[in-house]
Amino acid sequence: MQSKAKTVEAYLEALPEDRREVISEIRKIVLKNLPVGYEEVIQYGMISYVIPFSIFPKTYNNQPLAYLSLGSQKNHMALYMNNIYSDEKLKTWFVSEFTKAGKRLDMGKSCVRFRKLDNLPLDIIGKTVAHTSVEEFIKIYKHAKKIVD
Repeated sequence: MQSKAKTVEAYLEALPEDRREVISEIRKIVLKNLPVGYEEVIQYGMISYVIPFSIFPKTYNNQPLAYLSLGSQKNHMALYMNNIYSDEKLKTWFVSEFTKAGKRLDMGKSCVRFRKLDNLPLDIIGKTVAHTSVEEFIKIYKHAKKIVD
């Protein structure tokens, strides 16, 4: 379910109140832990945290390189963490810590689906957001795409 909103504020305003509260709380955690250099935008109809073209313009799809996205879908909300998708060691740690926190993990390749804020171990989300610098994420991306400087 992609939003037609052009700004983060418009995206949040368009959400039902219960979802707006949850998405806003997770957004606060993301912004508090987001490494320097990422930029908050609307991309793919969600709130996204990307590496701007001014830092890294060479992407496969001519879109800023997405690090994280946060969205409200039809039947759930989701946090897409591309650093988990790209780093098997980080993914293993994340799954282990999520489970240790006593939470039920509903996860795709990079997305964690949830219905309530209580479904998430927020400290683990914050640590995962903070884990990958812009430089490291570019390095991971280049390795995956076999890009040589």
